[in-house]
Amino acid sequence: MESRVEKAAELHRKGYNCAQAVACTYCDLFGVKEQDVFRMTEGLGRGMGNMEGTCGAVSAACLLAGLKSSKGNMEKPEGKADTYALTKAIMTGFREKNQTTVCGVLKGVETKKVLRSCQDCVRDAAMLVETVLLGGEETE
Repeated sequence: MESRVEKAAELHRKGYNCAQAVACTYCDLFGVKEQDVFRMTEGLGRGMGNMEGTCGAVSAACLLAGLKSSKGNMEKPEGKADTYALTKAIMTGFREKNQTTVCGVLKGVETKKVLRSCQDCVRDAAMLVETVLLGGEETE
């Protein structure tokens, strides 16, 4: 698959929030309609709670992990371990690159020191989707 990292960045520049940009870039690969993903990820932007929570871009990557590996068996919800392992790999990769997964810290809300721009957070999360979920090789 050709990388879609820059497509995610372009959606963000177009006005999608960071979560929408990441999730909508790959939703077709997981069998979900873009408008549905756009709507369901709207509340994840700006770090859930206006920069108080986890970065929306990495949250969207974790949402895609569930779409990739969940068995979807609501009567016997088993198989979560696979999704949790993918999510851990995504969160760990993001944290290793950016020191944190918390939006407010990334944006320097208290310190006035920006660790990573929103565009770069989108790119980082998209790259993790491609490497962790889609099995691509990481490129810079």
